[in-house]
Amino acid sequence: MKLFTFLPHMRANSFWLIKLPLLTSLLVTLIGHAQAEESDVKADSAPVAESVQLEQESKGYAFSNQTVIDLAKEMAQSPMKPAEKAPQALTDMNYSTYRQINFQQNQAVWGNTPTKFSVQLFAPGFIFKDLVSIDVVENGRAFPLSVSSDSFTTPNAEISKLISQVGKYAGLRLHYPINKADMNDEFVVFQGASYFRAVSKGQSYGLSARGLAVDVAQPKGEEFPMFKQFWIERPSSSQDAIVVHALLDSKSVTGAYRFGIYPGKPTRIDVKATLFPRVDLKHVGIAPLTSMFMYNSSLDASDVPDYRPAVHDSDGLQILTGKNEMLWRPLNNPNSLQVSAFSDTSPKGFGLIQRHRKFEDYQDLEASYHTRPSAWIKPMNDWGAGHVELVEIPSNSETNDNIVAYWQPKDGFKKGESYTYQYLMTWSNDTPVSLDYPRVVRSAKGVKLFKTNPEVVIDFNKMPDVNIDDLTIDASISKGKILEAIAVKNPHKNGVRVYVSFDPQDTDLAELRVQLKQGDTAVAPTWLYRWIKE
Repeated sequence: MKLFTFLPHMRANSFWLIKLPLLTSLLVTLIGHAQAEESDVKADSAPVAESVQLEQESKGYAFSNQTVIDLAKEMAQSPMKPAEKAPQALTDMNYSTYRQINFQQNQAVWGNTPTKFSVQLFAPGFIFKDLVSIDVVENGRAFPLSVSSDSFTTPNAEISKLISQVGKYAGLRLHYPINKADMNDEFVVFQGASYFRAVSKGQSYGLSARGLAVDVAQPKGEEFPMFKQFWIERPSSSQDAIVVHALLDSKSVTGAYRFGIYPGKPTRIDVKATLFPRVDLKHVGIAPLTSMFMYNSSLDASDVPDYRPAVHDSDGLQILTGKNEMLWRPLNNPNSLQVSAFSDTSPKGFGLIQRHRKFEDYQDLEASYHTRPSAWIKPMNDWGAGHVELVEIPSNSETNDNIVAYWQPKDGFKKGESYTYQYLMTWSNDTPVSLDYPRVVRSAKGVKLFKTNPEVVIDFNKMPDVNIDDLTIDASISKGKILEAIAVKNPHKNGVRVYVSFDPQDTDLAELRVQLKQGDTAVAPTWLYRWIKE
């Protein structure tokens, strides 16, 4: 398990990441519903930009998604070969120097062609030590991208020469006019291990995704698979989607990934992952999401004075179970590592959600937390039995990402087998399902008036015509005792407020579950919360 942080002055909208150790088992390393056509995209005839050149000494090689699958399968038959590293002269540079290295925007791949998409690349150096190969695919043939001395602006000629000699990159970013028709916005970044991020129209970067999670929060330390090579299919001038393939490699597993990427409002990424374990894997996380939660004023208040009522990239984990039960679990910034498991079979979706979308909710002019995306994972094939795992790590800084959520298969992976997972990621402002269904819009805790017992308050919206007398509250606690549960109309939220008071007795930790019903039917999401004695 690791934390990572944005470089301080780039926290609001940068893609650059640094990981920081938090627990003794952590290792310091770099992180980084339409379906696209499976057939290769026919490209327009214009060449790529000259500064990032195709290796024209060959005519390329035939390429399809099966090419990546075959590579991953073959690699899994032998031990992992470590990724190539940037030379020490580049990795020894400080951040101030590295940030002066910038890709020449006017030389973006396909930047001067009718294609709506363009690609920009990241130079190796500073903490970005692992080298990544990037090929482009045109008319069904793949061509490696080479680096010239003109690919990047740098502080001096020596650095330019070194980058050119290395000939590989640290990652890539995709551009498309998602906000204005005349401006190509950066909207997807792949950089560091298997990490990637995306934004939709009007959003700024927040939580991250990654290809795979291995041994998260395990005593032996987390393993971080990385994307070693990318292939980017060139879209035609009429296409509003782009396909990126990636080859994943790690000590315990290899994988072939296909990303069908649809920018817009919201941005969607259709993922197909074919995985080949080198060993038996018990703790493997599918479709992992990583985010930050520091505090909010109603449920998990700040330990130090702060003028902002809330600081987080996500405020809740939402799950749509295989039985169509919607769950909402507010996030915590605990004093000790917390791992929660939500068992299910054939899940229909889960995600880390940033529900509050107004500036007044955060009062942060720089970070713009109200514009951070939510990310929703919708399985497109049957994922079988397992659980959604939520990991919450203590953090004293908003520059640390301390929340991880993913699907963990019940039986893990077996060496020699292959596993395929397909899912649709939606980078929306809220959960992109059941939009007309009531939602939890606020959770708060305190002490019951004139009593000493803890109390939680839950606000549900979109219930304007409900008859309170028809509602029942199914409230339970894993340890201790529920004392009282009442519901009242909340006209300010156009819904219902539920009060639940309880006696934790001698326990220091208890799981609360609250479900609002009419008869035997749930009429709102099930609210879950881990209460921890302060």
